[in-house]
Amino acid sequence: MPMADLDAISLLLVYSAMAVYTAAFIAFAVDVARRSAARPVPQHELVGAGGPPVSAPAAPAAPAAVGAGRGARVGYALVVLGWALHVVSAILRGLAAGRVPWANMYEFALTGIAVIVGVFVLSQLWRDLRFLGVYISGLAVAFLGVATVNFYVAPVPLPPALQSYWLVIHVFVATLATGFFALGSGLSILQLIKERRSGGFLRSLPSTTQLEDLSYRVSVIGFIAWTFTLIAGAVWAEHAWGRYWGWDTKEVWTFIIWVVYAGYIHARATRGWRGSRSAWLQLVGFAAVLFNFTVVNLFFKGLHAYSGL
Repeated sequence: MPMADLDAISLLLVYSAMAVYTAAFIAFAVDVARRSAARPVPQHELVGAGGPPVSAPAAPAAPAAVGAGRGARVGYALVVLGWALHVVSAILRGLAAGRVPWANMYEFALTGIAVIVGVFVLSQLWRDLRFLGVYISGLAVAFLGVATVNFYVAPVPLPPALQSYWLVIHVFVATLATGFFALGSGLSILQLIKERRSGGFLRSLPSTTQLEDLSYRVSVIGFIAWTFTLIAGAVWAEHAWGRYWGWDTKEVWTFIIWVVYAGYIHARATRGWRGSRSAWLQLVGFAAVLFNFTVVNLFFKGLHAYSGL
């Protein structure tokens, strides 16, 4: 099949994945609205009229079971379907280009969002995090929409500096780290919201301490991957340009992100930074990741300017 046809099918699948993610977002949002509107039964209504007291309701389900409402189940099934379409679209884009599909802004967004959604989907094997469904599906729709409308380019050959196996290793690990950072940021956002409000949907979530612990754990995984990204980037730079470090804008921001997350992990582990301070520092780190991908790629010139725009 001609490369142009493969790319056209890939683009069609991207739009199909966006439609399915949108449906998932609606399902998750309906579930949140239903839970928010639910009214807890007052204690006096638990006593039968003229009869013996009705026994108190059973204790709430463990946090690991949160998010298993009908809307959440439908939303998660739709996310899995959208992710399958999304992954196939990325594979076809790679086949059309004859290389890995992350050599410009459009392709990195395509693959990066697939990794973020994939981390969310596969995290269910470890912990039920379907209460993050609105955040993840909304993020996927927004980022894919911006990427396809503003950054799409036809497949082109790689510049000489990118013709290396380090492209596969370095960039994929960076996107994997971003996926874990995105999951951690969603948990931190819910933690901050729950610290200020209670009731409704928030009542069904894990406690703020549990949300903070979950965010910390996934961020540590992301930090390990980001550390490898930093080291692998330096090795690749030496192969491509003859130096390990050159204060290129992309290199500097990669290091800044590493410092922020290192500070977050250190402060929480040794300085007792808990609660909102810990959550805000995690969000600062993820904001730096987004800044690195968007503003640095679009408005700063340097050796890493391979956006294809």
